[in-house]
Amino acid sequence: MKPAPFEYFAPRTVPEALALLQEHGDDAKILAGGQSLVPMMNFRLVRPKVLVDINHVEGLSYIRESDGRLLIGAMTRHRDVERSALVERLNGLLFNSVRYIGHGAIRARGTVGGSIVHADPTAELPLMLAALDGEVRVIGPAGARTIKWDEFFLTYFTTSIESSEICEEVVIPVLPRDASWGFEEFTHRQGDFAIVGVAAVVQVDAARRCTAARLAVAGVGPTPVRIQAAEQFLAGQSLTPPVLAEAASLVSGAVQPESDLHASGAFRRDLAGTMAVRALRGAVRRLEQQERS
Repeated sequence: MKPAPFEYFAPRTVPEALALLQEHGDDAKILAGGQSLVPMMNFRLVRPKVLVDINHVEGLSYIRESDGRLLIGAMTRHRDVERSALVERLNGLLFNSVRYIGHGAIRARGTVGGSIVHADPTAELPLMLAALDGEVRVIGPAGARTIKWDEFFLTYFTTSIESSEICEEVVIPVLPRDASWGFEEFTHRQGDFAIVGVAAVVQVDAARRCTAARLAVAGVGPTPVRIQAAEQFLAGQSLTPPVLAEAASLVSGAVQPESDLHASGAFRRDLAGTMAVRALRGAVRRLEQQERS
């Protein structure tokens, strides 16, 4: 199929893009990587009257470190993150997870900001934002503002960004030196969106007792979620197999996913626990490898 007719604009600066969004309001859609928007337009699931292509806007593609945070420009391609030595050194969880996004051609074109704003609750980057306490910096007519991840994602494919605003930057904290991580997802086929994905971050003391934990799950609700009951349970514990299994049980007990064409709610709930224990085991294995090295 072909998309419905639309006007096309290719601004060169952020002010030009913002002016177009103000002028056309809800009739306008931003085109970034286009990996989600263009197929939806072709199926006429969305019919924007105006397309604002920000691929030529200067200054929106970069990866840099500042004050213990990774700053990633909204137009940075997934492939750039996947190949970034800086990301690999400062945040192995983010570096590893990007490789699971679609296929190579999708990662070469898709953008970090586009994936975050699309807000698919099964996607890897929204999950990373939840697991790593990330933030999104947006800019609009009233200026710039920074939105915490749990205030940014509202429900399925919906965020708190206004129609007159542009995602400018994604902010991801650097992983602490005492932190380890694990990431697991289940898909029907390689490159598909996850049925369930889990990201785990644990911090430990010299006795390898957990001092803090983060467990984020995708695919079990309208947004990625943090499982606070499991996080609180892990704090202060030695990361033994029974402790990890109990934490995974708390994950399964905390989620109430709906059934859909891809999986039943019961399957997703059980899968969340399975992926959680695997992610936690991965974090423990990395701790052991660090001790041996």
